[in-house]
Amino acid sequence: MLVQKYKSAYTPNQSVAIDESLVAFKGLLGWKQYIPTKRARFGLKFFQLCESESGYIWNSIIYTGKGTIFMEEYEHYGLSTKCVLTLIHELKNNGYLLTTDNFYTSSEVAEILLKYKTDVIGTVRGNRKGLHAEFKTMKLKKGEMKAFQKSKIMVLQWRDKKTLTMLSTIHNAELFSVESRKSTTKQKPKVVVYYNISMGGVDKSDQCLSYYPSTRSRQRKYYKKYFDIYLTRMYGMLLCSIRKMEEI
Repeated sequence: MLVQKYKSAYTPNQSVAIDESLVAFKGLLGWKQYIPTKRARFGLKFFQLCESESGYIWNSIIYTGKGTIFMEEYEHYGLSTKCVLTLIHELKNNGYLLTTDNFYTSSEVAEILLKYKTDVIGTVRGNRKGLHAEFKTMKLKKGEMKAFQKSKIMVLQWRDKKTLTMLSTIHNAELFSVESRKSTTKQKPKVVVYYNISMGGVDKSDQCLSYYPSTRSRQRKYYKKYFDIYLTRMYGMLLCSIRKMEEI
């Protein structure tokens, strides 16, 4: 019910992002997750679709292991694909641009979303099914880049400190000049620059909500934890909506 309120209260801008959010939880629970890159590390995981600019949480799915609920019409896809399609289902055919990380990004997702007038940009694993075989064996020197184009889908591999593989349906292999921290000009693929700007929607929402914690850190009842989390998010989303209306 609360998720439906999030959707009805606000229409997100064109750029949206999908990522995981982890809320700290130390109780006993079969689907409790460990994500070392998150601040909490152990906790309850959510798949979230947020507006890139403000961090507004427009849609979310509670991860409960094999019992995670997705839309029935997408159940025949793999986990990452049906997660993306379920979260963005009501925004299809409206010209949205979705940013994802390498867990969700694949040529399969890109082809499906293009049918629904939705573009996608994100990092992608070089061994993903459907990518050119050279991405698995390709070795680049620092600053080198190779790209392949199929219809609107462009896959690019670029070497900086590490090798980075990107997929986009709106970019080509164009380079863009950016200033580094040492005030020197550096050439980066435009797709990488745009990804760095648009991917932080979920992290932004987590940051804003961390300033006003309402959940008990020692709460052992997981269902009470979920309830507190969604109420906190509803309050945060209300403030976000008011702020956007004031800007207009």
